[in-house]
Amino acid sequence: MSPAHAAALHRPLRLASLAAFASLAAMRACDPMLLTLSAEFGRGLGDVSRVVSVFAIAYGLLQLFYGPLGDRIGKLRVVAFTCTGCALAAGLASFAQTLEQLVLARVVMGGTAAGIVPMTIAWIGDSFPYEQRQETLARLLTATVSGMIAGLWLGAWITEAFGWRQVFVVLALVFAAAAVPLWRGTRTAARPVAEGSAGPAPPAPASGLLDLLRLPAQPRVRWVLAMVGIEGALMFGMLAFVPAYLGQRHGLGTAASGSVLALYGVGGLLYSRVARRLLHALGERGMARTGGAVLGVALLVLAWAPHWAAAAPGCLLAGAGFYMIHTTLQTQATQMAPAQRGSAVALFACVLFLGQSAGVTVVSAAVDRGATAWAFSACAAGLALVGMLVGRGVGRAPPSRAPGPGG
Repeated sequence: MSPAHAAALHRPLRLASLAAFASLAAMRACDPMLLTLSAEFGRGLGDVSRVVSVFAIAYGLLQLFYGPLGDRIGKLRVVAFTCTGCALAAGLASFAQTLEQLVLARVVMGGTAAGIVPMTIAWIGDSFPYEQRQETLARLLTATVSGMIAGLWLGAWITEAFGWRQVFVVLALVFAAAAVPLWRGTRTAARPVAEGSAGPAPPAPASGLLDLLRLPAQPRVRWVLAMVGIEGALMFGMLAFVPAYLGQRHGLGTAASGSVLALYGVGGLLYSRVARRLLHALGERGMARTGGAVLGVALLVLAWAPHWAAAAPGCLLAGAGFYMIHTTLQTQATQMAPAQRGSAVALFACVLFLGQSAGVTVVSAAVDRGATAWAFSACAAGLALVGMLVGRGVGRAPPSRAPGPGG
């Protein structure tokens, strides 16, 4: 890639990263407010956890729409459109008077947020050669994990200080602030660069829903989707209940428990800063295996820590371990079907968040029965196994037309 073309990609990447920051803040903002919502609406934790699970369901299913749309009209245009929709949906959530109204607003928010991060990942796949993608995805990770930290920590602090409605007011303002420069940025966004060349590639052929649904016929696609679905169910199924668990087990308030969980995001952020060196030292296989081992141990510490101070480093290491696995899978997703990259990455995100929804539902049943620590332990063992399987599967098939290492 020529220096001039790389410079032209900087601005759209920065704008898309701003939208990604806001979308992850919205995704995780409800985690620390579950106890507050439970008390306000007089519902059990399993019931109010729907504000988390329905976001994930809508986020996952709408990928089936945004993926083909991104391939047809342009990925960054989809990002701009959906960022605007998120601003409106967050405003609706701030006015919810019942749990059902809040759940409905979260459905709309999840459905509009669905087009931001996956289409940004697909655009990166279009615009950067394979050997630069995991490093570029780690830069995007800085934005998404910062958004996650903001959602967890500010969501907890604002809920405790000003009330949960103000969380959605702030989110609406952030999305609105991101939408304006995004719309302007799409007018000057650089065209994708073909893999292995320095010039722009021709637009990918338009793909529809039937083409997207045919993708799992490919064995490599099925493997990547299976791994990310299991990963999403295990990791995010338990993550939604960590603040409530810290409150019940260690007596932490909403702000304190949200701050401890925010260390999960800090761990991911620290990983993003050293991802390049780790990738060079460990390779893709070693990255996934090491991440699984770190994640499994960290989650066991979190589940059984006798004091909240021991849970804090558990959250930190869990974030680093998870993203060592997840960015490896993201890189594989960008190469599953290069001619339909938007659809392929959208399907990847769909499976991830449908897995998250299923995981929240299953873990909520254990939470309501007082078996939270055992559920967390099962997730820890499963994620360690996922890391081993991803490490074994990476590199079996070379990336199509990729100039870099095998994917």
